[in-house]
Amino acid sequence: EVQLVESGGGLVQPGGSLRLSCAASGFTFGSYDMTWFRQAPGKGPEWVSRISINSGYNTYYVDSVKGRFTMSRDNAENLVYLQMNSLKPEDTAVYYCAAKRPGSGRYAYLSSYDYRGQGTQVTVSS
Repeated sequence: EVQLVESGGGLVQPGGSLRLSCAASGFTFGSYDMTWFRQAPGKGPEWVSRISINSGYNTYYVDSVKGRFTMSRDNAENLVYLQMNSLKPEDTAVYYCAAKRPGSGRYAYLSSYDYRGQGTQVTVSS
């Protein structure tokens, strides 16, 4: 059974930090591109950060989080992380990790992904 399980969300004050984790199982984790998406209330999914195998495991970020968020993956442990610093209220959303085969579909579209987790809530508020 394929599973992606996110953890680490919560309530944090503006300027604070959180580290999200995503544990993968049931598929060949090291052969899949991994992406973090987020979805704020009333909005569609937005890709936040991704690690692309075909680009040599380069990491990419949406402009709004560059310099604040850091994504990493541990292929030995089938884990993906998202370190989020200097959090802002506009970062409030449900955060999902998702996996897709390299070169398939379009990275910005959640519908292109083979697997996704249930998400973890991140709320940034004073």
